[in-house]
Order: sequence, then structure tokens, then C-alpha cells
Amino acid sequence: MKNTPYITDDRQTIVGIGSALVDILIHEDDNFLANTGAAKGGMTLAGKDDIERFWAMSSGEARIVPGGSACNTAVGVGNLGGRARFVGKCGKDELAALFQDNLQKQNVDPALLHTDSPTGRVLSIITPDAQRSMFTYLGASAEIRPDEIIPEFFADAAIVHVEGYLLFNPDLMEAILSSARRANVRVSLDLASYTVVEASRELLDYLVDKYVDILIANEEEAQAFTGYRDEQKALEALAARAGIAVLKVGRRGSYVSHAGHTDTIKPMGDGKVVDTTGAGDLWAAGFLFGLVRGHSMETCGHLASACGYEVCRVTGAIIPPEGWERIRKLLA
Repeated sequence: MKNTPYITDDRQTIVGIGSALVDILIHEDDNFLANTGAAKGGMTLAGKDDIERFWAMSSGEARIVPGGSACNTAVGVGNLGGRARFVGKCGKDELAALFQDNLQKQNVDPALLHTDSPTGRVLSIITPDAQRSMFTYLGASAEIRPDEIIPEFFADAAIVHVEGYLLFNPDLMEAILSSARRANVRVSLDLASYTVVEASRELLDYLVDKYVDILIANEEEAQAFTGYRDEQKALEALAARAGIAVLKVGRRGSYVSHAGHTDTIKPMGDGKVVDTTGAGDLWAAGFLFGLVRGHSMETCGHLASACGYEVCRVTGAIIPPEGWERIRKLLA
């Protein structure tokens, strides 16, 4: 299929809007996971005390890194050499300072709001099958108000990428999407988790139809949203709702549907996975970066696959320098 650039003007900034969270990563077995009551592969909102209690139950050493879905995507874009901005809310604590410093070091413009509440955090329990199950304390990140979403956040933006976790705050989500629409910015939405989709189905139907240009889902999220277990039917249903529909199918790769055409994207690498934390976020980084650089959907998908693969080779959502070097060689 002939490549027609999806972004046709000179704006190239990708703005990620979402929860500014610190990731606490622990490796445990399925029995440990069952004792926490977590939904495997899902995300559960929790109190700060619950996270500390489950963390104390862990037998291993934790790794603590900056995180949050849209933040991970913005960081990925910055490391690819793109223009990136992240909008989120932190506390006024040491973790907030870590956030801002980390974003600036990775070529991301930090548009951070602040409050007196503690900076949010996520306990990610990684099981031997490389699945991660999350307990999330939103803290300061949940205190963004709709009136704090200002036009300056969208300056020079081509795409605004919003994480599905914000569906738990309907007024904020609509404020973001309507502001993006007024700024003539394309909207990318990652469905984030099947548990999020199940809890927000009616709202999601309304927002997708009204605002979303790029819809990204894995097979579980797609099934929860469309009602179809069959991948082809699920992809067709997603494509009927947005200009670009992405269905990620894990180790088997992904599908990208646009303008009546579907590209099948093969997986990268040898299939060996250490941790899937951030895989979808970095996939989105590669894909959106490719879009604003005028690449074909197929090329965008291959770049996305490379980013998703590299982050699965390490624990956490931070691709090391040698991984970015391999991705840049692919771009070259």
C-alpha cells in the first residue's frame, strides 16, 4: 500500500498525559500473587498502606524506577530523538524531583503540576511467565483538575497520547480530549487494561466515538471492548471506531488497521521475555514516533515492535542505552 503520511503538517511534538507514578518492581510466584488477591495481568487500585503491606510480604529485592503509562511512552519518544512532553501531577517530595530530573535527562519536556499529597506509586508483581499484575496508589497523580488542562500543554503537538487509566476520572478525561480537539491535535488512546475497560465501558464508547483517532489495545482489552474473542472480528470492530486501530497479540506480533488496509506486524527478537512491564507503553512510543516522522503504517509497526521487544529484555520500563542503539540502527 502506498505510504501517505498520517501527519501532514510540521508539528511533531507527542504529548503524553497520565499518571506520574513510581514503579516498585518485585519478582514473585503465582502463589504470592494469589495471596494478594490481584487479578493476574490486571491493575487494581489500592491504598498506600496496602502497597506497603504487599511489598513487605515480598521475599526478593525490589527495583524502584520512574513510571506511569503515558510517561513511559513520552520517555520512549524522547529517546528515539522525537519531541516529547509529559503532563502529570506529582507531590512536592523527593520522588517528584526524581521525576522531573529523569524526564529532562531523556529529552522530555516536563509539564508537571504539583500538590501537597504524596507522589503516586505502583507495585508491579512479576511472575515467572513475565506477566505483571499491578496495585496502584494514585496519590498526587489523581488530583489533576479539569481546569488545570491548559492550551499551553498542546503547543506544537501533533498527537496527544492518553492512558486508559484516566477513565477513572471522567471529567478530566473529557477535558483532555476536548482540549486536544480544539487544538486540532490527533488523539491516541491506549486501553491500558481489560479491568479498566470493563469498569468504564459506557464512558469509553462515548469518548472513542467522539474524540479518538488512534485506538490501541491488546487481545484481552479488545475482547472486553468489542465483545469479540476472534481477533479478526475484534480488529474490525476497533477499526470501525477509529482512524487507526492497533491490536497487539503479544509474542505473535500485532495488527495495524488504517483506511481499510491491515498490516500484519511480526514480533521482534527470539521471544525470550524477562518482564512485560512497559511493553505496551514503549510499543506506543515507537508507533507514534513513526507516525509523526511520516513512515508507513508497516514501518511504524516494526519500530513499535522493536521498542516493545527491547523493554521486555529487562526488568522495568527503562530500555538501557544498548537497547536504544539497536533500535536506532533499525531506523537507520
